[in-house]
Amino acid sequence: MSQQGYVATPPYSQAQSGMGGYPAGFGSAPSQPLYGHYGGQPQSFPVPPTGMMKPAPPPTGLPSPPASSHYISNGPSPSSPYHSMSPQAPPQAQQVTNQMGAMNLGYGPPPAPISQALPTSHLAQQPFHSAPPPAMGHPPLGSPCTGPQSHRMPSPQSPPAGQPMGGPPSMGGMGRPYPGPPPPGQFGGQMAGPGMAGPGMAGPGMAGPGMAGPGMAGPFQGGAAQMAGPPQKKLDPDSIPSTTQVIEDDQAKRGGQVYATNVRGQVPPLVTTNFTVQDQGNASPRYMRCTTYSFPCTADLAKQCQVPLATIIKPFATVPKNETPLYVVNHGEAGPIRCNRCKAYMCPYMQFIDGGRRFQCGFCSCVNEVPAFYFQHLDHMGRRVDFYERPELSLGSYEFVATLDYCKNNKSASPPAYIFMIDVSYANVKSGLVRLICEELKTLLDNLPREEGAESSTVKVGFVTYNKILHFYNVKSALAQPQMMVVSDMAEMFVPLLDGFLVNFQESCSVINNLLDQIPDMFADTNESETVFAPVIQAGVEALKAAECSGKLFIFHSSIPTAEAPGKLKNRDDKKLINTEKEKTLFQPQKGLYEQLSKDCVAQGCSVDLFLFPSQYVDMATMGDVSTHTGGTVHKYSNFQLELDGEHFLSDLRKDVRKAIGFDAIMRVRFRATDFFGAVHMNNTTDVEMAAVDCDKAVTVEFKHDDTLSEETGALMQCALLYTTISGQRRLRIHNLSLNCSSQLSELYKSCETDALINFFAKSAYRAMLNQPLKTVREILVNQTAHMLACYRKNCASPSAASQLILPDAMKVFPIYMNSLMKTGPLVGSAELSTDDRAHQRLSVMAMGVEETQLLLYPRLVPLHNMDVASDVLPAPVRCSEERLTDAGMFLLENGHSLFLWLGQACTPELVQSIFNVPSLAHMPSDLSSLPVLDNPQSKKLRSMIEALLDQRPKSMKLLIVRQKDRSEMLFRQHLVEDKGLHGGASYMDFLCYVHREIRNLLT
Repeated sequence: MSQQGYVATPPYSQAQSGMGGYPAGFGSAPSQPLYGHYGGQPQSFPVPPTGMMKPAPPPTGLPSPPASSHYISNGPSPSSPYHSMSPQAPPQAQQVTNQMGAMNLGYGPPPAPISQALPTSHLAQQPFHSAPPPAMGHPPLGSPCTGPQSHRMPSPQSPPAGQPMGGPPSMGGMGRPYPGPPPPGQFGGQMAGPGMAGPGMAGPGMAGPGMAGPGMAGPFQGGAAQMAGPPQKKLDPDSIPSTTQVIEDDQAKRGGQVYATNVRGQVPPLVTTNFTVQDQGNASPRYMRCTTYSFPCTADLAKQCQVPLATIIKPFATVPKNETPLYVVNHGEAGPIRCNRCKAYMCPYMQFIDGGRRFQCGFCSCVNEVPAFYFQHLDHMGRRVDFYERPELSLGSYEFVATLDYCKNNKSASPPAYIFMIDVSYANVKSGLVRLICEELKTLLDNLPREEGAESSTVKVGFVTYNKILHFYNVKSALAQPQMMVVSDMAEMFVPLLDGFLVNFQESCSVINNLLDQIPDMFADTNESETVFAPVIQAGVEALKAAECSGKLFIFHSSIPTAEAPGKLKNRDDKKLINTEKEKTLFQPQKGLYEQLSKDCVAQGCSVDLFLFPSQYVDMATMGDVSTHTGGTVHKYSNFQLELDGEHFLSDLRKDVRKAIGFDAIMRVRFRATDFFGAVHMNNTTDVEMAAVDCDKAVTVEFKHDDTLSEETGALMQCALLYTTISGQRRLRIHNLSLNCSSQLSELYKSCETDALINFFAKSAYRAMLNQPLKTVREILVNQTAHMLACYRKNCASPSAASQLILPDAMKVFPIYMNSLMKTGPLVGSAELSTDDRAHQRLSVMAMGVEETQLLLYPRLVPLHNMDVASDVLPAPVRCSEERLTDAGMFLLENGHSLFLWLGQACTPELVQSIFNVPSLAHMPSDLSSLPVLDNPQSKKLRSMIEALLDQRPKSMKLLIVRQKDRSEMLFRQHLVEDKGLHGGASYMDFLCYVHREIRNLLT
């Protein structure tokens, strides 16, 4: 059965080069505007080269549109003020011919070829780079759905007189300018507009008031010149697919409900929806989310649609208090039951046969004997009588206690240790940071993570300070005073004491507090500004090795390590490399010592959390590399100031110390896994090694398809994670998931999840940028977007005019996420952005789960000026665009990393008084970084909202208060992802137009 998509219509094809952001070839902006001319042969893109980034997938689960009427009438276009993007109007006749080339509406005979150069617009010279060009007349995209699972956007009105329509830009290696005769079907007849045949335009099968009906010739069929009607209004931006609407609809449809996991291949609610999971045989979507929940049956189908098949696994995800924590299964010395052939663990997909004496593996079909202690009779349905009593038979996720066979050297594991390593060089002492850390640790160490129900934590702690040399501290409980031992030979790093370095905090509490009081004073007069870095990590690894345990290093570091020692780094930040083939070298870590350090850390189960406080370049790509390969986190506080950034840093430190975590972990995924993206280390092609894995870290796993899958059995996957708990017990955490398989592409598109797809694309692009020029990476992203959507259009949508953009319902907001990804710091070649910030974002995203990438790429913009202080419900977020801001408004914007409070210049004095306790914006101090605590409903409501947000997010966010038209507003505006990028990049509307043109090229 054919499926109709989300349909949009032209001017999806009439983008002008160099405007709106992505000039030709997605590289740097052209010095002269490049205008193609109409009438050329369209060319399909080259298929992305193999071995590079893989194709893109779609967005997910909106409520299915009504399937009642297949065609919905297309009424008059909404009237919103037209912002003309170009000041000069081309001659009237020429304008219409340009329009005609762009909009293919209807079935009439094509007009004569047009190949007329377009007038130059001064906007074209703006130095924007890196993404698709903008459209001029924007299509009104109607929201009515026209079929089971897809969306169709209606034809746009012709642009106003002042509005030239550009030819396609010359995009290096993608769509080129069109010379020559028009492609078949490029120009349609029947275009109805006011003064022609009624207020809409006739698209195929879209009869509007006074329009020609489906397939009937409209009143104007032939030449373009006859079609000059009066100018019409611009389309309403509300009519293109909206992320906030998709999120709202899903919350309305599935929010507050119980999501039971007993159905194979069901698409879960969106990550933004509040729901409760009931595990009934498949892992909760909090642990595993897929790019599509219906895999193609054959490799050919997979290749044809180019939707990547991947799962994002967050093995330690936090579950809400109203959901059951994982059950722990203990089979004693026998250990977990496994398949003899493929080693899969006992799970709901094993079929018991022969009266319960044997079981057939669901993954490899091998028949295994059931051990005597595990035997149980079967009921009349062939199910074991104890089915509901055994978590491993009835649940999607559970844990096994591991035996000594699963431990290193067959010795049981020890509880992990946390080592705090403080840079006491001049910068950190002078800023007050060293004193702040020492004060905080006195209370924080009471909150070390512990097992559920345990009275105290078994985690041991140790302390090191350093600048050019390292100081180790003996804090054994028997001592009256802590003792310092100094190691000054950086080339041969060793730990000078074993007994007394790693201790239990409760036992040595008074000695440790004594030490923390002394450290700030000991180094108060230091002038040492040089630091070492690699030897600090080596010292931590050696200490854990000597104690025979795993653990985590918390390193508080200030500057690039320039002291003469192994791992010394030099400044290699070179802005001249930006937008060249060599730009990728800025993000590649220095090889050699740091690579070896990562391997040593992983082998010992030593994770590194790095807190950086730089005032200039620190080579983030290299310094953050060990953390990202060991399951650690990198936090960066540029130009740290105690009053402004102290609380932000302490919140991050508290979250990091307290979070749920497992150590010395190895993960294996059963089901054709071919590629892994995350804060992980790979020694071979199957085992994902993580020195530690916490509740925020996710691994994205891509699957490859080389044989036929059966629709009957579906695709089964099992993720097994072997790790050491915080109390030193070795366990196996198992997550199982079953997906559908289908020979219908429409099923695959229907069960896609946009948020998971964009997580996959972000990670694959951020990895690819280490080896390929950014321009190539961006081109591959656009190619894959167009390929996926063209395949849907060709194979799943019902026939319609080429001028319509048809998107799968589950992917209708995919283009905005993709455009937003291409405008992120790492993928935009701009000399205005700090190289360290770009490298930091690249490293952060590699470990993110689906929720984090969704929020990062489409921030929440919440209007606060008219919130109901009495209600518990938060105001609904609005679209991330400047058009949504109002001069009298107050808005909160957050993306998981940045938090802004934006104040319009016409904010009412009452609102300003209630929040800031000053009579007007003019009285506000310019360096305000927190909200005053005031006793009124508005102030209380806003502060509780911000506290709740900070509590939800993995990282703390520093509040930036921004006034309209202030200089700091630029920082805020770069997060308005539907608008043109400040550092290059198209607006959402323009990108949609550009992608539509690429799809048409592919289809013709």
